[in-house]
Amino acid sequence: MAKNMTEGNPMRLMLQFALPLLGGNLLQQTYNIADAAIVGRTLGADALASVGASSSVQFLVLGFCIGICCGFGIPVSRYFGAQQPEKMRRYLFNAAVLTAGIGVVVTIATALLCPEILRLLSTPDDIFADAYRYLFVIFMGIPATLLYNFLASMLRSVGDSRTPFLFLAFSTVLNIALDLFCIVTLDWGVSGAAIATVASQAASGVLCLLFIRKRVSLLHLTGEACRLERHVCKKLLLMGVPMGLQYSITAIGSMVMQAANNGLGSVYVSGFTAGMKLKQFFLCPFDALSTAVSVFCSQNLGANQAKRMWEGLKKGLLIGVAYGVLAGAILILGGRTLSLLFVDAEASAVLDASAQYVGCMGYFFWLLGILNVCRMATQGIGFAGRTVFSGVAEMAARSAVSLLLVGRYGYTVICWTDQAAWLAACLYLVPMTLLSMKTVTKEVQKRLNG
Repeated sequence: MAKNMTEGNPMRLMLQFALPLLGGNLLQQTYNIADAAIVGRTLGADALASVGASSSVQFLVLGFCIGICCGFGIPVSRYFGAQQPEKMRRYLFNAAVLTAGIGVVVTIATALLCPEILRLLSTPDDIFADAYRYLFVIFMGIPATLLYNFLASMLRSVGDSRTPFLFLAFSTVLNIALDLFCIVTLDWGVSGAAIATVASQAASGVLCLLFIRKRVSLLHLTGEACRLERHVCKKLLLMGVPMGLQYSITAIGSMVMQAANNGLGSVYVSGFTAGMKLKQFFLCPFDALSTAVSVFCSQNLGANQAKRMWEGLKKGLLIGVAYGVLAGAILILGGRTLSLLFVDAEASAVLDASAQYVGCMGYFFWLLGILNVCRMATQGIGFAGRTVFSGVAEMAARSAVSLLLVGRYGYTVICWTDQAAWLAACLYLVPMTLLSMKTVTKEVQKRLNG
């Protein structure tokens, strides 16, 4: 249910909000791990490589969609905090129309360009056909991804992170069951894994829609709210597109990195894929925490409570860095053992590659606590455009390191490329976040004094 975050202990409120998000993210990654384990152990290392060969472009496209949905939720959250429900509903309707239009365009474009995308990624010939089948189904399922993420973003904007978690939990269980059915029983190969993903995502979106219709009158659209308004659409796009582009720009660097890694052969593609699955799992707390900080800052900006915004940022950074140190130690010490979830013990070369990737990553994992919290806090207070350049910094660093050094030093460079990107982004984003917070603090003071 809706939760007002403008009153009460900031750390407790953010943790209460973040825990369901964390549960949902962990469930999603549990599915991803189960999916990779089922594919890798049932269909073999080449099938696992074909699923992972396009992970960066999936992040680019799906990340753009998810980022837009998160951005559209920011003004909804702000007007909820300001206790202006009619204005909030106007933004909700216009955001829904924009999301539908974007879904149609992106789905058609990516489905048509799927073969060219895989060639651009230097996908090895021995896994190209399976990689195409998997990626094409994922692209055709973009409307399902948008449905769930848009509705989940709207629920979170009014403080309800529990309901999306519950539906995602159901979706995860369904996903694993469909994986086994489609891959093992129906023998659909990697296409079955993609179909299971899309079907379960659609189920969670439909459940969110039914819940809002029956239980969340706050998000019911009135006749007055159901009209397209150019200035509202403009504001929504100014929030949503930069957040979407931030994901996509970051992913471009990941695509360059993945193309360089794909060129090293299937062993390193499989090892990198296994390592990426572990990385995504350990990223879940960062995502949950940073979303909580964003909603907290946005609601309190709407309520003209600048001091609480600062407190939320500080507590978020403290929690994020502490978790990053702990998770990094686990990755360094247990990376090879954890990689056995995806790869048979006999595939020692693949295990070594995965362990090397996550072990190197562990030394700088704490940087992500700073990067994610600062990025989402800046977006939450209305400066989504400024955070795009942190994505540009990540892209530039990943691209430069991959293009200039992988050819000479091989997979070792791949294992340190992410860290270079995180550091480059933080060097830009930390001072920009402080500047943005100071700017809105002055605006709040002017409103209170005027």
